[in-house]
This record gives sequence, structure tokens and C-alpha cells, in this order.
Amino acid sequence: MAGSKGPWLKPVDLTLEISNKLPSFPGSPRPQFISWADRKTDGYNLEMLFLSSHTGTHLDAPYHFVQKGLKIDRIPLSRLMTKAFLCKTSKGSGGQITRQDIQAFKEEVGTLPPNSSVIFKTGWSRNVKRRDYFTRNPGLSPGAARQLARMGPVLVGIDSPSIDPGTDAAFTSHHVLLGSNILVLENLCNLDRIKDASFRLIVMPLKLKGATGSPVRALAV
Repeated sequence: MAGSKGPWLKPVDLTLEISNKLPSFPGSPRPQFISWADRKTDGYNLEMLFLSSHTGTHLDAPYHFVQKGLKIDRIPLSRLMTKAFLCKTSKGSGGQITRQDIQAFKEEVGTLPPNSSVIFKTGWSRNVKRRDYFTRNPGLSPGAARQLARMGPVLVGIDSPSIDPGTDAAFTSHHVLLGSNILVLENLCNLDRIKDASFRLIVMPLKLKGATGSPVRALAV
């Protein structure tokens, strides 16, 4: 804008691209883009979308696992714009983020300020086309999830398809975090482009009435 002062902030896109080639959680449909109108016949181009509310980079509302939990359209905007703290942890296939990892992170960052998020960088997002992407992904151990919940973040994110390890069919960490009214952000990417220990996180889900979650555009500033 003409006359404005100060540097512009360049955002980093943390969002996977949604297409009919994007792998989906086992049992969920792949995204489909269905041509509905074209410019030659109708004067405009239009497509219908068929996809899960948990497609690609997405946000889990507490209602996903908690019957009386907060639904996606009722999440206050303030909880979608937070100061985020990056926790770098190298976890390979089937790895678990442990209580010891959370304790070390806590000693590093201290007490979280109000309205903060914790984002885990495991590097797993580079494996999005692997057949075991959804079954061998790293995630939080139950003890780590409980330790993290006690730190009081409003949102926890990860660059894997689930906050739970792919081997945890009970979704234990989902129950712990969502049961504590902590939002869960999954399938992030490009976390390697974030060089600072903390950053401004913006997460924009669709305002889907009564839904358990939504695809999002997630940005780091």
C-alpha cells in the first residue's frame, strides 16, 4: 500500500495441495473434482467437490472425538491466530514423541503464553506418497499428549497425517487433546522453511455448521 511503513511479512504456506492425487486416510474417499459447468456451454467454469472434512491439511474440532465438544463453526477466531512454538523432533517410521521430548521442549520454551500453539516438525510430510504414510507415521505417545495438555496450548499441530502414531488404532492422543479442548492440526508441510523457534500461525477452516473438522489454509508469518 502506498505510503505504508515497515517491511511486509512474507508468509510460509504450510498447506498440502488438494487434488484427486492426494492420498486419503484409509477408509476415506480421495478428493474428487467433478466438472459441473464449462465456459463453452454455460458461459463459466465450475466444479463440484467431493471430499472428507479431514482432507489434506486440516483442523480437528473437539467434536471429532468428544460428543459434546466444540464444533468447527463455533471455534473463536482468536484460537485460529496464535503464537506458535516449533518443536523439532526427528522421528522415523512408527516413532513416538515421548514425555521426555515434551519435558525437554518445556525446559526450552518455559511457560507458554496465553493463546499459544505447539507445532511438531518430524519431517514425515515428505513421505506423503509412500504407501505407509498413514500407517507408520510418527505421533505423540499417550504420556506425551498428557504432558503437553498440562502445558495449556490452545492448538497442537504436526507434519504427519495424525497426532497419534499410525500404530495407535485407539487414537489415544486425540482423546487426550480434544478432550482437553485443544484443537488438533494435521498434515502440515514446509515446516523446514521456518527458521525461528516461534512464529505467528494463522489457520483458516471453512465455516461448516456442525462439522467435526475442515480442510484449512495454514500460514506461518
